Parts: sequence; C-alpha cells; structure tokens
Amino acid sequence: MSGFFDIPSDLQHSWTGLIGLHMREALLPVAAGLLLALPLALLCGRFRWLYPPVLGVTTVLYAVPSLAFFVVLIDYTGQTELTVMIPLALYSLVVLVPAIVDGVRSVPDETLAAATAMGFGPVRRYAQVQLPIAAPAVIAGLRVATASSISLVSVGALIGNQGALGNLLAAAQKYDRPELAVNAVLTMAALAIVCDALLVLLRTLLTPWMPRGGTARPKPAARRAEITPEGAVR
Repeated sequence: MSGFFDIPSDLQHSWTGLIGLHMREALLPVAAGLLLALPLALLCGRFRWLYPPVLGVTTVLYAVPSLAFFVVLIDYTGQTELTVMIPLALYSLVVLVPAIVDGVRSVPDETLAAATAMGFGPVRRYAQVQLPIAAPAVIAGLRVATASSISLVSVGALIGNQGALGNLLAAAQKYDRPELAVNAVLTMAALAIVCDALLVLLRTLLTPWMPRGGTARPKPAARRAEITPEGAVR
C-alpha cells in the first residue's frame, strides 16, 4: 500500500520511533502497576477485610474515563507522556491486584505452615514461597494488563500527540490517509501479540514444575510446593 510507512513529519517520529514510544508508554505503566499491586496484594492477603474496599477503589478508578484523568492531571504534568502513563498504571491495578491475590490464596495451607515453621516472616514467605507458586496467575494478569495498556496508549493522541502509534489515527483523518489508520491498528495488534508471547515464555521459565504438553503428568501439589532450607520453592 502506497505511503503505508510514510509518516507525516509533524509527528516528529519515524514508524520505528513511534513503536519505541508506544512500548515505553504502554509497558512502564504496567511495571508501575505491578510494583503497586504487589504490596497491596500482600496487605489484602494478611487482612482479608481490606480486599473488598481495595478492589472497589481500583474498579472505580478503571471506570473513570481517561479523558477525565487528563483534565485533572494536565495542570500538573502538562501535555507529556506522564499524563498518559499515570491513568494506565491505575487502570492496570484492577487486573493485577485480583490476579495476585487469587494466586497467593491458592497456595496450600500446608506449604504456608511449613514456611512458617522454618522461620519465614510474612514478607519473606510472600516473596519466596507464595509469589513463585502464584506465578501463573500473576503472569495471566500481566498478559491482560499489557494488552489493555498497548491499546489504551492511543488515547494520548487527544493531548498534544502523546498517543504514539495512536497519533497515526488522528493523522489519517487529518490528511485523508486511511492507510495510516491501518498501519496503527495492525502495528498495535502485532505488538500486543509479541508481548503476550514473551509473557507466556516468561511463565514457562518461571514455572518449570508445570506440565508442558498434553501428555505430561502433573506433579503432586506437595511436590510442587516443596521448600528447601534456603527458602526456594521447587
């Protein structure tokens, strides 16, 4: 298609430059959301009464339109990437917090009792026992949050060309070039697929005890949750 990679000069980026910008604006909020979700999930695990209000707050934040966040933030952060990334980090919490909490709660009580008997404190038990066992659930949450963030970055085009590949959607209408919109949609879809595949690979590396094929026989839960004296789970 003629002009498919011919990016308008007013966007100040090449096609590859827009991809790099898009990935930065999409993945940094997910990483920030994960850093926020981990201690929140720890607190929700220790104080079960805290989970419903935390889940309620994250759900309410997710329901707030990004444009409303932009209106509030733009006076403080201006028309910058930060204005786009802060709402995306908050949106990721509605997926990451339940995923981590559910994964941590799935750890067998016998495993937690063994870790406690070995002298593990709450934080060490959470980091070295519960999170490794909950890795499949955590990665599943990251897959959803990452795909969502990659698509939502495009909304940043509303505030001074901060939408990365989403800027091509506005340019397609401005210059009457529909191929730019096709470029944006296909590229964002490809980025989401690649990131999802990498997260699946990460899950495979972090969970060697899980069956890999349809004929593989799962190991007993007690074996999967065996704790070594050094605190590692194998």
